[in-house]
Amino acid sequence: MRLFAQMRGWKGHGAILAIALLLLVAPRLITAAPLDMLDGEQSRSLADPAEDAGANFPGSAFFYAQGAFDPVPGVVTVQSEHVLGLDEVKAAPATVFRGLTGLDSYRALNCLTSAIYYEAANEPDDGQRAVAQVVLNRVRSQLWPDTVCGVVYQGSERRDYKCQFTFSCDGAMARVPAAAAWVRARRVAQDALAGKVYAPVGLATHYHTLAVRPDWSSSLQAVAVIGAHIFYRNPGFNGTPAAFAAPYLGRETISGPARTSWPARPVQPVEMLAAPYTPPVQALPPMTPRTGWTPVPPPQNADDGLPESTIRPEYRNSGRPLI
Repeated sequence: MRLFAQMRGWKGHGAILAIALLLLVAPRLITAAPLDMLDGEQSRSLADPAEDAGANFPGSAFFYAQGAFDPVPGVVTVQSEHVLGLDEVKAAPATVFRGLTGLDSYRALNCLTSAIYYEAANEPDDGQRAVAQVVLNRVRSQLWPDTVCGVVYQGSERRDYKCQFTFSCDGAMARVPAAAAWVRARRVAQDALAGKVYAPVGLATHYHTLAVRPDWSSSLQAVAVIGAHIFYRNPGFNGTPAAFAAPYLGRETISGPARTSWPARPVQPVEMLAAPYTPPVQALPPMTPRTGWTPVPPPQNADDGLPESTIRPEYRNSGRPLI
């Protein structure tokens, strides 16, 4: 009897649990009911095909995303772990930067290599190509010089470290470049000057490292983070392709940083000034047309304090030119 009573108690508790479960599930059943009541054709048209067990397989949701993974027009798709796009970009127009002479081409290559090396020597190829593209974007813009070296060394004569590229005025160029890293930077510079555009930075003309935040960054549009730098473009017209139509003239008149103005030399006191040294005039031996040189005999009875010569008389003229 006790066992039967316990079973009845359990049945009572089970009924209570069943009712509670029904109250939780009923709203879901009511919500799903209208879709289930539709006819078969309409139901298949509204149901998510990814939920069909017969057409589902691991990863099949990608194929039913209805273009969610398609590239957006105007956005450059970059498959690189070093690039993080922040804005829609339009790639800079492809331009070949060729000097008028071999010397001009050499200077342009050397200046761009210096910028890449001293600004991004430890960066991946993406970071170095981005720096090169910024330099060439400035060459094509009306806001900066129209030569490669002119852009790289703009403001290098300043002493407040506010030149356009700090390596050109902070003494960094006193360090001897590492050969392997220089060759790598030179290769990137050659490709950029030959017209190989680095699209992820678009028309960016500014950048800075992630460790700082300069005042001017808030007035520009961030484009991308590439390696250890964040790149910006100008707002408005100056950030559109129409503003980058300045021709490259090909005449590189400078090849390095500008010479700083040297301090004036101190003026010496008057008492320290002396007449210039004038060596004494020595008499030359007389010249004769016939022999060319006539030896001057030593003065007779000269008391020079030297001991008497012990050379035999017949050998005293040894070594003298014949007359």
